[in-house]
Amino acid sequence: MRKLFEYNWQVREEWFDWCETVPEEELLKERTGGIGSILYTLFHIVETEYSWLQALEGNPGVEEPPFEEYSSLEKVRRLSSEFHRQVEPFVREWTADMESHRLSVPDEEEAGFAYGEVMRHVIAHEIHHIGQLSIWSRELERKPISANLIGRGLYVG
Repeated sequence: MRKLFEYNWQVREEWFDWCETVPEEELLKERTGGIGSILYTLFHIVETEYSWLQALEGNPGVEEPPFEEYSSLEKVRRLSSEFHRQVEPFVREWTADMESHRLSVPDEEEAGFAYGEVMRHVIAHEIHHIGQLSIWSRELERKPISANLIGRGLYVG
């Protein structure tokens, strides 16, 4: 599980670097086929990971910060770093016995979600949106960041 989070974190940092080469108006431009702009998508990835992992750590109901306060690449990158420092210990301390713990979710008909299910959802959520960023990068006639897991050094030794 930890390795897939590390993968997402590596790819996210590479997308932040990629964004530094793109004019800000292109980062903020509303795009088709996603949830908004390139920058908002990165913000959404960061906020979603943080809010779910905070819920797993027993801190439910984390308010989504308003995007208007983070509508620059520097601010979203800083938010990502701040939230990363807060969630990384939980990811690194993940154990197999946590898989079946249950997260109670208000207004959910089921008895909540298994922690392992939530962790995998967070991983898949980011990968999904990274795919959208790749499509948009091609629309800008720019090479997207590689989504390849192989060759990133995550499974060496």
